[in-house]
Amino acid sequence: MMKPAEPATLLRLVDELAEHGWTRQQDVLPQALTLELARECRARASTGALALAAVGRGAGQEIREGVRGDRIQWLEPSQSAACDAYLAYMDALRGALNQSLYLGLADFESHFAAYPPGAFYERHLDRFRDDDRRTVSAVYYLNDDWHAEDGGALRLYLDDATLDVSPEAGCLVLFLSDRLPHEVLPTRRERLSLTGWFRRRGEGAW
Repeated sequence: MMKPAEPATLLRLVDELAEHGWTRQQDVLPQALTLELARECRARASTGALALAAVGRGAGQEIREGVRGDRIQWLEPSQSAACDAYLAYMDALRGALNQSLYLGLADFESHFAAYPPGAFYERHLDRFRDDDRRTVSAVYYLNDDWHAEDGGALRLYLDDATLDVSPEAGCLVLFLSDRLPHEVLPTRRERLSLTGWFRRRGEGAW
């Protein structure tokens, strides 16, 4: 069983998110859990469980590989011990965000994302125009031995600069969903992550 989330790590994540609108922390989860999550993502991909991701929402969803080329599958409770451990950590983080920042986060949704070589995701915001529930975006990377020449960086567009985050295993990135445009640069090798959103209650959504 995974040990409870370290309060100091949660506090650091919350403080940096409050100050900068984003944060990046390495090794927030045990290495063994990160490896198991990567194995599970590859196993799901090998059975065809991951499907091409769409853009848009609801009836307006469509597959546009010229915009994004990842394959995804949403996480559900009790699918596996590794996924449950990850969701438990993110729920502890949700509690810390609510306690310190009063964000009113009601839940967390997440999916595996696998980018094959050559895939990318063009610049975008994570909040839909007609649905304001997504508040904090969270990306956890599962890629061992990643190098700059492998590409696939997450590019965050800050107020006066850009920041490229290498998708190295064990790296957790949080950012405000409605404030930071971002993109995934073309990858030259398989690129795996868990991508999710802390959501608040929205009017008419519940």
